[in-house]
Parts: sequence; C-alpha cells; structure tokens
Amino acid sequence: MSDLTFHWFLPTNGGDSPQVVGGGHGLPAEPSVRPASVPYLGQVARSAEQLGFEAALTPTGAWCEDAWLTTAMLAPLSERLKFLVAFRPGLVSPLLAAQMAGTFQNLTGGRLLLNVVVGGESHEQRAYGDFLDKDERYARCGEFLDVVRRLWAGESVTFQGEHLALADATLAQRPDPLPEIYFGGSSPAAHDVAAEHADVYLTWGEPPAAVARKVEDMRRRAAERGRELRFGIRLHAIARDTHEEAWAEADRLLNGISDEQIARVQAGLRRSESEGQRRMLDLNRGSRDGLEVHPGLWAGIGLVRGGAGTALVGSHQEVADLIEEYAAVGISEFILSGYPHLEEAYRFGEGVLPELARRGRWSHPAPSPLGLRGAAVPFGAPSAASAVPVSLVSQDRQEVPA
Repeated sequence: MSDLTFHWFLPTNGGDSPQVVGGGHGLPAEPSVRPASVPYLGQVARSAEQLGFEAALTPTGAWCEDAWLTTAMLAPLSERLKFLVAFRPGLVSPLLAAQMAGTFQNLTGGRLLLNVVVGGESHEQRAYGDFLDKDERYARCGEFLDVVRRLWAGESVTFQGEHLALADATLAQRPDPLPEIYFGGSSPAAHDVAAEHADVYLTWGEPPAAVARKVEDMRRRAAERGRELRFGIRLHAIARDTHEEAWAEADRLLNGISDEQIARVQAGLRRSESEGQRRMLDLNRGSRDGLEVHPGLWAGIGLVRGGAGTALVGSHQEVADLIEEYAAVGISEFILSGYPHLEEAYRFGEGVLPELARRGRWSHPAPSPLGLRGAAVPFGAPSAASAVPVSLVSQDRQEVPA
C-alpha cells in the first residue's frame, strides 16, 4: 500500500546553508551562504522532483521572498513538481486570491497547492497593515475561505460578513482542478477553521502521542461538519547510513549555533501568539540539553528557527520507522527540509524513500521516474551526465561543501 506522500521545502527565508538558517516567524532571517536565487532554488526544485517529492512548500512572511512570485518563476524550470504556496488571506481580497490561484493552477497544468497561514505575530501583521487580533484573524479566514470556495464553484457572490464584504463577484477563469487547501494551527480557533475548510490539516513535528491527540480532535471536529480530512506534518530530516553518523550531524548543527544566537532568537520567538510556536519552544526549552524529545525526534533546530523546530534523526531505516510511527496515528503527508536543502533532499530521497518503497509505503509519483533527466547534482558530486546514478547515500562520510 503506497499510502504516504512526501514534500520538500524551498529555502526562500534568507537562503540556504550547511548550518541552521535561523529566524523567521516575525524575526529577521539569519545570513546564509547560498542566496535564495532562481538558479539555486531551481536546483532544489528539480532535484526534489527527480527524487519523487510531490510538492515544495514555499513560506510566506516579511522574512522571506514572496511565495507567489517565487514559485511562478520556478514553475517553468520543473515538469511535475507542485508548489505548496503559503499565503495570508487577510492581505488580499478573496476575489483576487481566487483569481491568482486560478491563473497559477491553469497555467501550470494543475501544480498548485495552497497553505493558508493566518499569522501568529500581531506585530508582523501590523507591518502589513492588518490590525486584527489573533481570534479575529481566524474568523476573517473562515469568511475568506467560504467566499473563495464559492467563487471556485462558479457562483456569483455577494457577501457581507463581520470582516469581509464584496458584491457581485464572479471568477471568469476557474481553477481546474481546484487547489487543495492545507491549513495548520494548534489553537481551538484554528481547529474550527481547519475542520470547516481544510483538505489537509498540518501540524509541526511534535512527538507522535501529541500528534495523535491532535488528529483525533480534528477528525471529531470534521465529522461533526460531515467532512473528512487528511493529515500532514512539517519536519526537518537528518538521515544517514548509520545511527552514529546521523547524530554526529545533529551535533555538528548544534555546535554551529552560539549561545548568544539562542538567547536572542528565543526571546523574539516568545513574543509569538502562535500556540504551535509555544509548543515548539516547550520542546526545546531554550536549552542544549535533552533535545531528543522522542526516540529519533530532535528539537535542536527550534532553538534558533521559528516554526518547524524538530527533525527526524537516524539511519535511513530508523527514520523510516519513525515515519511509520507517525503514519500509525493518521499522518499521510510529510513536508520535510534539511540543511543544506539540496544535499539533504538527495540523502532522504535516495536513502529513506527507497526504504519506504521496499516496505510498500511509498511509490514515485511520476508515471515513470525522471531519472537524471533535468536533475541538479549536489555541489561537489560527480556529473549527472555520468552513466552511473549519483548517490549521496554512499557518500555520507564525505564533507558537504559550503
């Protein structure tokens, strides 16, 4: 049963690096050694596509490049890869958002997925001109998604809500197929909006028992509305040939983070109103100690990175085991990333994905795998023109070039 789907991540939040790129979620991004350029992001996108990832999440916020424009520029550089575009519904009108989604979907041949992000930092929202509080933002989001779905259905919409109003709105070019809506949030207000409007409910990488409680709650809320949801999780990944090599890499990343950086970023993240961010901070506690919060789940990245702060760490087999543990509580989609994103895509894609394929849990989404055609090669690796496929899985003991 090939029942699991995997997505990768485009590092538009300041670029990419062999070290953790901190910041985000209301904080400025840390400097990186690989800028978020079209050529580099194109390498990441093409490699993710070749390896068998379904889509690439592209973040939103003042701390990164605009997700709509970035993915529109990258779409012609790939063939099949979908783009999970994060956007904030309070910053554009429902008709304009419906039109943008329709244009993207129709001109890319159905390669758009939407990650609706309400925003967990009021100070950042105010910088965009949005002065609603958190609960009001969720209420407005519910109105927004109701209007957008009606426009996608071909209705002429006149709407007067608590936060939104429009008259005689129609959408000339409807998206085909309709983009699926991914929605995260850990507060009760977020759960209600997700149960009513989402296709996929997302959570950050909490331990499996905590994720199971969320899934159970969301299933109940959706069932009360006559709906069913799929469930996804956002994590980082550090997968290597052996257990020891993987944890050595986690230690290397941790050693590259200064105490000053931890203190500064933690102070900024504690301003966040996001319940999910609070849970990430509770897992790492701002300390270098006790960061393995569940066997194979490491909370070190969240010391300096807002948002997703945990990583799957272990041998390819151990990471596959933990993925199956999440699958057992209802998770079917995994949105992953790693530092650097290009090399780590290969390590996961050539190590963990084949292991899951052997277990019958995953299959390549392309009708016939793309092989090396059009794929990028990690820095320092042999040429893709070689007759022998490149595999970083067998090269894990080599230094990763900066």
